[in-house]
This record gives sequence, structure tokens and C-alpha cells, in this order.
Amino acid sequence: MEMYQLESLVHIIELKSFSNAAKKMFVTQPTISNNIMNLEKELETVLINRKNRNITLTESGEILYKYAKEILNTRDQAVYEIGKHEGKIEGVLNIAASSIPEQYILPKIMKEFQKLYPGIIFNVKHRDSKQVIRELLNDQIGCGIVGARYDEEGLEYIEFCQDRLVLATPNNKDFPWLNEEDLDINSLRQLPMIMREEGSGTRRILERALSDIGVLAKELNIVSTIESNETIKQMVTLEMGVSFISEMAIQNEVQLKKIKTHNIKNLSLNREFFFVYHKNRALSPIAKELKRHLQNLSCRGI
Repeated sequence: MEMYQLESLVHIIELKSFSNAAKKMFVTQPTISNNIMNLEKELETVLINRKNRNITLTESGEILYKYAKEILNTRDQAVYEIGKHEGKIEGVLNIAASSIPEQYILPKIMKEFQKLYPGIIFNVKHRDSKQVIRELLNDQIGCGIVGARYDEEGLEYIEFCQDRLVLATPNNKDFPWLNEEDLDINSLRQLPMIMREEGSGTRRILERALSDIGVLAKELNIVSTIESNETIKQMVTLEMGVSFISEMAIQNEVQLKKIKTHNIKNLSLNREFFFVYHKNRALSPIAKELKRHLQNLSCRGI
């Protein structure tokens, strides 16, 4: 059993493709196939189901995959520790992040982290919070940053930053309230509401907060459902509606007096951002270092 054979198995499962695994390892697809066949021959078992287009592991494959991940992570940890001892830490950190942390928090974290470790390369995947959790549970990624907790067995959340949602409105005479003025929930019912998509942390936080005061999100006058925070800000600026959005995401537009922000009385919209990983699976050495880094941060320190 060779290291490159175990790498082939792990990449096939994580990338859901023999051809993508070949590209990842800079070899041909037949080489990847031969690596798996030789593993199966040596172990006298079938590791990967080949009866349909979906690549899945057999029960034996599940067992080997678990140990393969641990072996490869142990190898990477050894290389990392030697590099650390020699004053040279480098490698690729794969991480998935939901919209707000990806756009407004992670770049600052990356800057500070790369000051400490110039040899680190970030590979950031954009996902909504629910997608990050799903990919963690499916072992497609090793760690992520999200804006909402999902109660899934095996996940570990580390809070490192706080934020709050505010109601963003156009800055014109049709919306007469003063900037940062508190509004009553009934003021919202007829306003054209621009909502984030299902699965986003922002929407999850908002729907829970509304439910706590006896209001359903569907009772609002929802005119659009949008995935991009930047698009939502443009729509509010263009007087197409109002929206609940992260306070940190709206700072520039408020300073330029393009948008006003408001709190809603009795509506608690404080939120946290979390580094999340599966506690039953080994983190890569660089991900462990990022975890330690984030544990020593607050939003003020980013």
C-alpha cells in the first residue's frame, strides 16, 4: 500500500471524479484507475462502487478512506512540524466561507495570517452557510467559516467574531426615518423587502428572530430573493426596496449617505461568525494553525 494510492482514493472521493483526481495529482486518468485497482487487488476487496455515475465508497472503502485521511494528515503534520522547526511553513489551505465572512472578514484574516506565514496559499470556496455544513458532513472540505450554527452531530464551532443585522433603506424622502432610528415591526409589513436566499446565515438569523416575536418571514412584502450582498446593496441604493443586511457590509454606503440603517424594536439581530470543522476528522496542519489564530482574535483584532 503506497501513499500515492491512498492520495488517489481520497482525491477521487473529495472531487467526485477520477479525471479531477488525475488533474489534482498531475497524472493521467488511467494512472488513477490503476492505483485504485492495485489497492483493491492488494486488499482483496472492492473499494469504490462503479455501477453508476455517482462515485461512492463500499463499506470497505469507507473504512480505508477514514484511515487514508488520517495517514495523509499525519504525513502533512510531520512535514509541517519539520518546516516549522526550520522556520519554513508553507502549503495550501482549502476553506469554504459564506458570503459575509468571505467578503468582509476573511480577506483581513488572510492578510494577517500570511504576515505570520508568507508561504501559505489560501484556496477559498464561496458557499452559503448551509452548503458549508453539508460539504463538511460529506467530507468534501476540512473546515469553513459560517454565520449561523446548524445542530449537526460531530461539528465543532469556534466563535471568533460578532456582528448584527440592520434594516437598510434608501436615503431619500420616501423613507423619512432618521439614520439609526428605531422602527416598529409594523413599519416593515408594506415595505418592498429584498431577502437573502434560503440557506444563507443572514436569512436563518432573520427568520428565527422574527419567529421569536410572532412574525413569519412570508408575512413581509418580499419582492426579490438575492444571493449577493453587493447586488442587494445596489438595489437598495437604487430605491428598489429595503433589506436586512450585515452592519459591517453596509459601512461604506452609510458613510457615503447612500443608505440609512435602522434597528427594529424588540427584534434581536445580533449574530456570530464561526470557524467550523468536523471534530471526528483530523484537521490539516495549516487549518489547525488557522484555528489557533482565530481563537486569539475578535472582530476588533481583525
